[in-house]
Formats: sequence, structure tokens, C-alpha cells
Amino acid sequence: MKTRQELEAKLDELKSDYVRIQSDLDKLEYVKGRVSSAEGQLIRLEGEIAEVNRQLDELPTN
Repeated sequence: MKTRQELEAKLDELKSDYVRIQSDLDKLEYVKGRVSSAEGQLIRLEGEIAEVNRQLDELPTN
């Protein structure tokens, strides 16, 4: 089981990736590019973020 610090670091990384891909998606939409790949990545990241949050919620609070 990961520590709270490890999970929070992972969550920060995932959020950073999400923001970056969201920005890429906005640019692709602006130039009428193919957005399905970026949308798929966002959906995957949303799932990973939810999982890390779930794991954080299950950790005992000290």
C-alpha cells in the first residue's frame, strides 16, 4: 500500500497531465484537429484521479 505522500504526489502528477492534455485539446479544437485521442486520455486520467482519491480516502487519518 502506498503512503499518503506517495498518493498525493501521484495525484499532483495526474492533475498536471490532465491540465496539459486539456490545453492540447483546446488547441486541437481551435484548429479543427482530431480530438478523440486527447478525449480518451482525459477519460483515462479522470479514472486514475478517482482511483487515487479513493485510495487516499481509505487511508487511516492520524
